[in-house]
This record gives sequence, structure tokens and C-alpha cells, in this order.
Amino acid sequence: MERHYILFDTPERNLLYPFTYTRPIAACRVGILTLQEKWEHWLGTGVSHFTVPHLQEKFPLRRGDDVVMNVLINGHLMPDEQLVAAIQALGPDEELYKDNHLVAKVVQGKEVHLLPAASRKNYTGPVAGIFRPWDIFLQNDRAIRDDFRLLTKGRTSAPLPEGCQVSHPENVFLEPGAAVHCSILNAATGPIYIGSNALIMEGCTIRGPLAMGEGAVLKMGAKIYGATTLGPYCIGGGEIKNSVFFGYSNKSHDGYIGDAVIGEWCNLGGNTTCSNVKNNAGVVKVWMEARQDTEPAGQKCGVMMGDYSRTGINTMLNTGTVVGVSCNIFGAGFPPVFLSSFSWGHQVGMTGYRLPEALRDAAAWMGFKGHQLGDADRRILEAIFRETNTQRP
Repeated sequence: MERHYILFDTPERNLLYPFTYTRPIAACRVGILTLQEKWEHWLGTGVSHFTVPHLQEKFPLRRGDDVVMNVLINGHLMPDEQLVAAIQALGPDEELYKDNHLVAKVVQGKEVHLLPAASRKNYTGPVAGIFRPWDIFLQNDRAIRDDFRLLTKGRTSAPLPEGCQVSHPENVFLEPGAAVHCSILNAATGPIYIGSNALIMEGCTIRGPLAMGEGAVLKMGAKIYGATTLGPYCIGGGEIKNSVFFGYSNKSHDGYIGDAVIGEWCNLGGNTTCSNVKNNAGVVKVWMEARQDTEPAGQKCGVMMGDYSRTGINTMLNTGTVVGVSCNIFGAGFPPVFLSSFSWGHQVGMTGYRLPEALRDAAAWMGFKGHQLGDADRRILEAIFRETNTQRP
């Protein structure tokens, strides 16, 4: 019987704001691939999303006919061989739980729902996933290693060019079209994956694990510490440590960022620097927008920045700063440690970003990389603007 695989969002998706304002949980990137892409590789087929209404247009749900089995999988989770086998063994009207949390279920027919099934099974194996924003960088080391094995098994890397100093070249993989010029690559500490048509300019110093997506660029002299991901068409420069850039975002210039997550279509102005450790080495507490309270994120946590947000030159961001969707930050001093979506301004003059200008500027930044702001993207941003209206100054 034909199976449709569907990654579902849970109510806890809100605890991954600002990233899940603009995407389902499974569209978040950790490692080389997004969670969705990981499942598609393991399952050998495409998947769809069961998410909140304002995202469903851009991330459509695939519905089958009466004889199709819809296999719903918790979108927080990262797949592995044992988990995939347990899910594929489920039959009609069966569901799989781990510690009283739904892992997967099978629903037959056109209707897609999360109502209790007739038969419940318990999963005894380990599970890994993302449940808080900082889980993305905390899980990134493991995820890069897992994805590296998944993507390179049985394949041969494009040749490494002369003029580079490479340690443990067996842990370095170049996709076709990737280029590396006169740089130091240390893969003794973890794998280095360089996607198709990605570019490492002269003088870069890299310690794995590192993942570079298609078309990503490291500028001259960049210093990269693992575990770092530059998603598709991202630009990295300066000093970057244990950070994840989802895609199409820029940190092109000097400045430091560490233990951080940057969404899509973001730009960090020259010399933007982000603290990741408190001066007293204490636990970093991060503002959780959905709970209107803080949660401890460990001793190291940098900035969490939602899609379409930007900083001006010389911006300083404090430890554990959360920047919402479509913010424009500039000026002297430290901005607040929480900036609601569509915030605009600086330390002493933060105000709201007017929607027409925010949409105009988002479209302009996408245009830099040859993309357009589509109608579905506009409607998503309009929905977020309405939802967060009371939080802005």
C-alpha cells in the first residue's frame, strides 16, 4: 500500500521562535541538511508538512486517496536507522510513542489528524531532535558527522587543489564545482563538507566539523571553528564558532559570532560582534517569547536571529540575544536582549518597522542573491506582523 510521509508540527513549535515563525520545525537546518532533507534521504522519498495555517501555503500538505497510508512523523526529530525501521514497521491505525511523546502514527485515507490510534507502541531506542533554539547549535556537531556519512557513503570527493594544507584529507569532501584556494583545512577534529559550487577564498583557517551548502562562500582570511554550518548561498567571514546559518545569509566581514543560529536572508554588518559567554561564566538565560519568560541555555549561547533581520556596522549583541523576524538593528551600545519581530532602531530609539518598508527591504535583500519575495512569503510576513503587533514599541 502506498505511503505518504508527513512531518507534523507539535504545539511546542512555538518554543523554537523566532525560527518557526517562518517555517515548520522540520524545515530548520542542523548539520548539513534540514530535518526534512534528512528524512527524505532516509526514506528515499519526498515528505510534506502538517503545520500551522499561515505556513501551510508555502509548505503544503500532500493528501492521498482513501487507500493511501499517511505516516505522520514528529517534525522535531532527527532520523537514524533504528528509528526509521520502527516507523516503517507501523501498520494502519498504529502509533509510536517515546516517553509519552508521539513519535509517529499511521492514518489511512484522505483525513490527516493526530487523534489517538487504536494501537500504541513504545519506542525504546534513543531519539535526538531540536526542541529549543539552542539545540540547533548544540546538536550541530553530531548532525554534521551523521549527514557527512549519509551524503558521502560510497562516493568519491572531487580532488583537493594544490596549495592547501590539509590534515586528514579522508574527512574532507568536495562536491562538483567546489573550489578551495590556498587555505588550511584541519579535519582531524571533524569532517569538512564543501557543497557544489561553494568557494573557500585564500587564507582561510578551518577546523572541522564544517558544512558549507551549495554556493556558500568563505571570505579571505576567515577563521572557522567547528561545529559550524553555512547553509546554501551563505557568506562567512571574520571569526565563526559553533554556529548555524540556515541559508542565504551573510556575515561577510570581521567580527565574532559563536554558539549562535542565524535564519535565512539575514545580514550582519561589518564588525558585528556577538557575545556568547557571560563575564561571570554564569548560565545564559534566553527569553522564550512563547512563554514570556527566560530559560537556561547553558554557559555558552550567542545570538538567535530570525529570518530577514539585519545589523548595521559595529553592532554589538549581548549574550543570549534573541532577534525576531525582519528586524533592522543599528546604532551604538547594546540593543535589548529580546527584539520582537519587526523592530527597527537602536539602543535608545527602538521602534516598529513599518510593514510596507519591511516587505520592500526583504525583497531587496533577496534580490541581491537573485531571488524574489513570493506571494506566500509576503503573506507569512504579514501574518507574523499581525501576531506580534502588541510586542513592538
